[in-house]
Amino acid sequence: MVQSLNLNAIISSIKVFRKAHLCIPHLIVNDIRNINFYKLKSIGINALAFDKDNTLTAPYSNEIYPPFKSAWEESKKVFGNENITIVSNSPGTGDDPGFIQAGKIEKSLGVYVLRHQSKKPSCGQELTSHFAAYNPHTIAVIGDRMFTDVLFGNLNGMFTIFTRKIISEKRDNFMAAMVHFYFFVKQLSSFAYSQND
Repeated sequence: MVQSLNLNAIISSIKVFRKAHLCIPHLIVNDIRNINFYKLKSIGINALAFDKDNTLTAPYSNEIYPPFKSAWEESKKVFGNENITIVSNSPGTGDDPGFIQAGKIEKSLGVYVLRHQSKKPSCGQELTSHFAAYNPHTIAVIGDRMFTDVLFGNLNGMFTIFTRKIISEKRDNFMAAMVHFYFFVKQLSSFAYSQND
């Protein structure tokens, strides 16, 4: 599966230079193994929305990245599969005809893949509707992209967690990977609290 051009992210990235705080996550970790899911639950987080590529899996893989398996299972134990969803900009979108890829990921990872027409950062309504029982501020968005995952969560009043470790650059979106490394990873640490247990 190939991701189509994400015009929403491009337009949002231009606008956000006037509101740079929208790209600052609440928490920075190396990867999901550094997230204390029990603590998240204890501070009032009720639901998790994970990005997929380079957050849970290698790009375009349907399987959890093996070193993350224990952390992934812990997240499901703490929150329950029904309170976790995957919000990707490929599976579950118009790039996934018939949502075939989304179905494969659901079978492999055991949680729902959100169906949404607009790509992150512009699909907040779909996520808040999916988790309608919860206030947006009790939803955590976890991902490796500032202009999609973090911006998406912050625009919708959610708790945002940035994972700075790239699982693999192979088959990854080149432009997104360059922005991730050169701009944010090198400069973000001075703006946000970092947790590296």
